[in-house]
Amino acid sequence: MRRTITRAQLGESIYQEVGLSRNESAELLEMVLGEISSALVASETVKISSFGSFSVREKGERIGRNPKTGDEVPILPRKVLVFRPSQLLKARILEEDVSGMTDEENGSEPTLTSNSF
Repeated sequence: MRRTITRAQLGESIYQEVGLSRNESAELLEMVLGEISSALVASETVKISSFGSFSVREKGERIGRNPKTGDEVPILPRKVLVFRPSQLLKARILEEDVSGMTDEENGSEPTLTSNSF
């Protein structure tokens, strides 16, 4: 079963791992996410060591096709967010797939720690 990790859960993980107050942990998380967002809005690349990189890519105009009618429709140019995982993250994900068991299946809760990445 898949699980979604929320901002509140990330803040709680920071609180438990780092030892800041809950309010300070939430503020720290918001500052980090704000910096990442600002950089992406400015079309900068954000690289997080051992995790991956986020970048904004410009897609040009192209011709698409309406699947119901088969009519050609122009698709306007747009920006898309791209995430490229690091080799280390890819290896960790593949290792989990190979073992066949996720943290949830073996009874433990997934946690975020400083050496998780």
